[in-house]
Order: sequence, then structure tokens, then C-alpha cells
Amino acid sequence: MAPWRARPGWGLGGAAVLLAAALVLAGRRHGFGVPDYAQFVVDGLQAGAIYALVALGFVVVYRVTGVINFAQGAFVMLGPMLTITFLGASTTVSAPRLAASALAAVAATGALGVVVYRLALHPARGALLLTKIMITVGVYLVLQGTALLAWGPRPYVLPAFATLEMRDRSVLVGDVLIRAQSLWIWGTTAACLALLALFFERTLTGKAMRACAVNRLAAQLAGIRVDTMATLAFGLAAVLGAVAGIVVGPVTRPTFDMGLEVGLKGFVAAIMGGLVRFQGAIAGALILGVLETLWAGVTLAGFKDLFAFVVLVVLLLARPHGFAGAEAEAERP
Repeated sequence: MAPWRARPGWGLGGAAVLLAAALVLAGRRHGFGVPDYAQFVVDGLQAGAIYALVALGFVVVYRVTGVINFAQGAFVMLGPMLTITFLGASTTVSAPRLAASALAAVAATGALGVVVYRLALHPARGALLLTKIMITVGVYLVLQGTALLAWGPRPYVLPAFATLEMRDRSVLVGDVLIRAQSLWIWGTTAACLALLALFFERTLTGKAMRACAVNRLAAQLAGIRVDTMATLAFGLAAVLGAVAGIVVGPVTRPTFDMGLEVGLKGFVAAIMGGLVRFQGAIAGALILGVLETLWAGVTLAGFKDLFAFVVLVVLLLARPHGFAGAEAEAERP
């Protein structure tokens, strides 16, 4: 009989459950009850949905090109900032105008993702992997610096989708407060996941991208234009990042540097999910969102961002051989 081996994700899942239990017990000293924890979970799922969109961008690029794209955070920032620019300075906003501005921002960011690959990554396609990763870091810094020059350091306001104003609607479900923008975030994330599933399962382009993810050399020998698929992967990742930034924009006031935090947390979520599987990235994002919200609730709100980076350090220490295992898993038939 073959020896029983635990699946790689089980250790992470078990650690997440134990950490959640420890945080719940730690919250007892604050007198938290079931409604408080339910509120933490709802808020965490809202954050996790955003991280999921960003993490999917990391996974799409990594599976097709083998590159970790740290410019993903800049795409998250460009979504709301371009939407605000397209809306203009008018004090009244209509739903069609907001939708048209958001679509234009997503299209512009997607086109920028294509340009980034063709101008920055494609010329260096024969370079070492570390060189390509550093190029994406440089692209992020250039885009963030350009955003600072274009929009300045002040925060902007993107109206809530339900009210078209800064003030959002909210409903009480029992003792749990749910904001209307949270419903938009969950709905948008679910719609994006459904569209991605259709794209990769039902279209020739999606299947070609999947073939590149399984084995890039074999895909090339089969006549698939790997460079074209890589270009599309960057464009698709940019679209996902822009959508994430737009739906979270009304919750947090967009600034030129908002992409750093969201982008790194999306990266952590992608690593938690194994970096190569969409389902894993989604699960990792939701777990990260809930755990960091619980962490902030039982400690201090200012420690919320610290949690994700502690998780990142722990994960990197747990995987001293880097991401070679993930890539091998991606290329497994």
C-alpha cells in the first residue's frame, strides 16, 4: 500500500484554521461576541475578493510567462485614477457616465499592460528570470512616479456605485453591517471569475494560453505563438488589476501609491494558493482577507497591513527553494 501523503495545501489550511482559532480566543479579552466575529468575516471577505482579482493577475502572468509581475499593483492604481480623470470635475455623476469612464479606464489599463510586455519584457525574453522580475519592479516604479506627476500626492474620491455619491448605502443583516459597495465587490469578483472560466474553457485563445501554462516549449512546437499569449496574459492581468482598483476605489480614497499595498497582498494571496492555480489563489485571497481582518480586530487596526507581510516572510521561509516547485506543478500534464 502506498504511504499516505498529505496534500501541500493541507498544511497551510490547517495553519490558517489554528491561527483563526487563536485570534478568536484572543478576542475574548475584548469581550467580542458572535456578531463582532461575523462582522470581521464580512469585512475580511470584502478585502479578500479584491485580493483575489489581483492574485489572479499574478497567476495568469506567471503560468504563461513564468514571470512574477510586480507591476500588477500599478495596474490596480491606474483603474480608479483613470476613471476619476475620465469622469472630469463635474459635481454630479450619472450611472452611464460612471460606467463609461470605468470601461474606458479598464480598456486603457489593459492596453498599457500589452505595451508594458512588448516594450519592457519582450526584448528581455532571453534574460534570466530574476532580470525579468526586476524589470517589472522598475515598470511599477516608473508608473507610480508618472502617476505622482499626473495626479499629485493627494487622495481622490470615486463615488459609491449604489448612490453615485461619496456616502454609501448600508443594510443590517442581524447585527452585521453590509455596505452596498461590498455587494458590488463580491458581484464583480464573481462575474470576473465566471468570465475567466468561460475564456479558458470555451475559447481557442484561452486553451492556447492554458497550453502555454502546461508546457511552453510543447505549445510553441504545436504552432501556438507563445509571445502573443504572453502579451495577452499581461493585458488580461492589467484588466483584472484595473477592475479590482475601480471596485475598491469608493471604499478607500485612491492615491498614486495605493497599488503597492494591494498589489503585495495580492501577491501574498497568490503564493498562499501555490501561484499556479486559480482556485488556490482565490482561496488564499479569501483566507488572507479574513485572517488579517481578525488580526486587526483583536490587536490594533494599524497592525492590519503588518499581518500580510508576516505571512509573506513565513511562506518564503517555508519554501527556501523559491517557486521552482510551483513552476514544475504548472508544467505537470
